[in-house]
Amino acid sequence: MDGATGFTPHGKHLIAGDWVAGGETFSSEPASGTPHEYSVGEPKHVDAACEAAEEAFWTYGWTSREDRAAFLEAIADEIEARGDRITEIGTAETGLPAARLQGERGRTTGQLRLFASHIRDGGYLDRRHDAALPDREPLPRPDLKLVQRPIGPVAVFGASNFPLAFSTAGGDTAAALAAGCPVVVKGHGAHPGTGEIVAEAILAAIESCGMPRGVFSLVQGGTLETGQRLVTHPLIKAVGFTGSFKGGKALFDLCMQRDEPIPFFGEMGSVNPMFVLPEAAKARGGEIGKGWAGSLTMGVGQFCTNPGIAVVERGEAGDAFVAAAKEALGEVSAQTMLTDGIAEAYRSGKERFGTRNAVREVLGTESEGRTASPNLYETDADAYLQDHALGEEVFGPFGLVVRVDGPEQMETLARGFEGQLTATLQMDEGDTETGRRLMPVLERKAGRILVNGFPTGVEVADAMVHGGPYPATTNFGATSVGTLSIRRFLRPVCYQNLPDALLPVDLA
Repeated sequence: MDGATGFTPHGKHLIAGDWVAGGETFSSEPASGTPHEYSVGEPKHVDAACEAAEEAFWTYGWTSREDRAAFLEAIADEIEARGDRITEIGTAETGLPAARLQGERGRTTGQLRLFASHIRDGGYLDRRHDAALPDREPLPRPDLKLVQRPIGPVAVFGASNFPLAFSTAGGDTAAALAAGCPVVVKGHGAHPGTGEIVAEAILAAIESCGMPRGVFSLVQGGTLETGQRLVTHPLIKAVGFTGSFKGGKALFDLCMQRDEPIPFFGEMGSVNPMFVLPEAAKARGGEIGKGWAGSLTMGVGQFCTNPGIAVVERGEAGDAFVAAAKEALGEVSAQTMLTDGIAEAYRSGKERFGTRNAVREVLGTESEGRTASPNLYETDADAYLQDHALGEEVFGPFGLVVRVDGPEQMETLARGFEGQLTATLQMDEGDTETGRRLMPVLERKAGRILVNGFPTGVEVADAMVHGGPYPATTNFGATSVGTLSIRRFLRPVCYQNLPDALLPVDLA
């Protein structure tokens, strides 16, 4: 046992029920404690996992909804049984506090159980039936039945910022398994030990539920070649990804270049603009500024829904908002980021803003090593619209205030934003007309629109949409959170004049 974490990983890949070592290894980079060695994923590991997933699909794709629901619940139970170990290694690897890991574990097991309940209900199958009309003139109509069916093996890329909820057994994995699709996960190098324990939990559920062993595999973090091999493997039928725009766009392009292009559901982050409407700014600008600062710095700003841009009018009310945000951000001390690379990227983003004459530094701080402190800049709408780089995400506790001259310019600015995961309106009763003016624009720009709140909290529910127009995601018609996410890994099949004996069990 390692004295710092109480856990010594074996550092292997899980492929079709077997723990498999590789040739080369990589060393983890924990925020605290002792680094450990993990096998580097190689194309041969990807091939073996994909072949096992395809073989498992011939059984798992035709399991009953009840059997799959019980499997999802068993995974949740097994994760909870390993809760203390997960929290211990997870906090050491990521630097996240124990309470955050415990909450994220609850979110992970909660969505597994929610998906189990959802597929038991069966409504997601969108079953349709047009009964035969043999006597219809001039031509009879055949009997037609439709149901959603699983697409086949799915590749999932673990996220750096959510070691549980968006990684090994996170939303993409849970949705694919609920749909009836085997999963091959490429683990993230920022938290390989956490991924290993969660994979152990899934394996235990596979064995207790009698599921085919190839229904789940974990290939630990490897080279770029490993990820490229996974998305281009001919047996993979869809990809779920949460990460940077650069990485996601490269993998998306590979999916489109395949002999058989496949859907790539990439969630690549956004700046999530918040519009502070005039009456709300006058009544409570300081309060909103303080709340915005809290949202910006939550989890060291390492959320894809971090509201990185605030839009507010010039004048005293806007000044009060900026002053309150500055004061609140100045009280936040340096915090540990998830990886050295993320911390370095944060510093680079800050430097990019510091070299632009179009922005004014409101609060500037210096960060060292793996830590980050908040930074705040200000610009105006004209400068923002002329400089595309001002709209690029800085992943971390970084805020930009864009000042406008009134509702008309606020609408012009909104039209200039790229696709976003969220857009927020801070408004009071007197702002309704301005809100109406903005709504048609925001509906085209974001997957979730909220009023008088902050977007750094994504409820796992039936009505949630965690997605949006490009470049926030690569598929504007999908969500990676909530029960609708299961639909990403299904396709409609029509059955014409089939006898009941040949129909899927969900239609028979």
